Amino acid sequence: MISHISIKDFAIIKDLELDLHPGLNIITGETGAGKSIVIEAVSMALGSRADTDFIRTGAEKASIALTADPGSFDVRDILDEGGVPADDPLVLRREISAGRKSLCRVNGTIVPLSFLGKLCRHVADIHGQYDTQTLLNPEGHIDVLDLYGDEELRSVSRMVSGFYASLTRTGTALDSLRKKLADSERQKDLMRFELQEIEDSCLQEGEDETLEEEIRLMQNSEDIYQKLSQVYDAVYDSDDSASGRLGACLSALESISSFSKDLSDAAQQFSDAYYALDDLGRDLRRLRDGVSFSPEALNEKMERLDLIDRLKRKYGGSLEAVFAYRDKAQQELQTIENADAELEDLESKLKLYKEQYETAAARLTVLRERTAKTLEQEVDSELADLNFADAALSVSVEPAPASEKGSDRVEFLIRTNRGESFKPLAKIASGGELSRIMLAMKRIIGDLDNIPCLIFDEIDAGISGATAGVVGEKLRSIAADRQVVCITHLPQIAALGDWHYRIVKQSDDRSTWTTVVPLSDEERVEELARLLSGTTVTDSARMQARELLKR
Repeated sequence: MISHISIKDFAIIKDLELDLHPGLNIITGETGAGKSIVIEAVSMALGSRADTDFIRTGAEKASIALTADPGSFDVRDILDEGGVPADDPLVLRREISAGRKSLCRVNGTIVPLSFLGKLCRHVADIHGQYDTQTLLNPEGHIDVLDLYGDEELRSVSRMVSGFYASLTRTGTALDSLRKKLADSERQKDLMRFELQEIEDSCLQEGEDETLEEEIRLMQNSEDIYQKLSQVYDAVYDSDDSASGRLGACLSALESISSFSKDLSDAAQQFSDAYYALDDLGRDLRRLRDGVSFSPEALNEKMERLDLIDRLKRKYGGSLEAVFAYRDKAQQELQTIENADAELEDLESKLKLYKEQYETAAARLTVLRERTAKTLEQEVDSELADLNFADAALSVSVEPAPASEKGSDRVEFLIRTNRGESFKPLAKIASGGELSRIMLAMKRIIGDLDNIPCLIFDEIDAGISGATAGVVGEKLRSIAADRQVVCITHLPQIAALGDWHYRIVKQSDDRSTWTTVVPLSDEERVEELARLLSGTTVTDSARMQARELLKR
């Protein structure tokens, strides 16, 4: 609901503050006092298009702020979508400046007008000449009808939605697979060639590094052989070799090792060194004798390395990348070769989901047509109570392209006079007629739309007497579980309000402005008496006013 309204420099409103409450809030005032201007300001705060003509003369900008609570509807997902903090209550603010774009804020965060409108559809409906509400949007009529229907209709509606989701998902997968197959068929021969090329090369992990090392050895084999021979001769194979001299030293140490522990340790360490050198000599000889050079072998290894380098350049720059490319190509080729079975499976599922959807959608159409008749009868009865005896509602259920809501297009049509044709609800010209039609719809639909605040403007146009009392009782009934704000000229409606406000136009030598005044019990009697008697309030009118309030 809306708990507070603040309007500054809007038309003839200079600075207006208004606290609203749960239940039926009545607003009255003399003609021209600015009642509809208040509704226009609230409408802009809720997301209608801004008009700079409403900026008060002499002011730079107009601003409207609403403090609101969306009631039972959880708007956190909508707020998250717009990056708006989920403060409670909501603070909606609209600023209109001459020569600049208007600003929309929710909880202090600037948001697009479209976002504000989307959010405020869950805050309030305005019925009258400034309509922005759900019932005037034909796209929402199908949801209203489904919610009004019984549990069977809602159950079938959920089935239709589920089948449509499966149908859409499977159709998308099928289209994707067909496109992939069309593209892949052209690439299949290339992939097979590339796989064969990689497989025929018989690559081994780390083979490129091993070949590079072997080639370096073969290219330097002569120098390596000479150096190894030189070292081996000096250490092991010459007359004055290091090994022979060390052997003589070891014999000398061993001959005196028994004289002390230190000499024994020294001899042992020298012995270890001697035999280590002996092992090294054997290794040097093995390395030397293993050195060989074959131009044919070198050429083979270099050709092998060239092949590996070419594959690396072609498939990713390293052997790991070549192996990864091979694995991916094998997987894709396998997918292509197994796609016929997958394609057949998806086509079978698509056919099944389509049959299920069409069967459920046809049943849903029957249930909607039946529900539409019931809704028409109830609304017609309500319209008769509201002095629209010749008015009638027609719920049009026509074929439409398949969607998650079925294969129907639903629209509410209205006829206000006998003999006239039915017209879309949104094209009703009279604000008063439209408000009463909305009242009848809300009276029946009840809480289905979850909107916590309803605002009615011009609802009393063209009615009086007993009809006014019926309208007031229906407003009071709706206000039992939501907030209703009603601008009226009729005392029969005004007397039923839980809260009563009067809009007053004041002026001085320089300007005119509108303000709003909450009425006490005695002030309320005076205001009802004014509505009953006109400009001059009589004692009789006051008695009638007290009688209305007493009822």
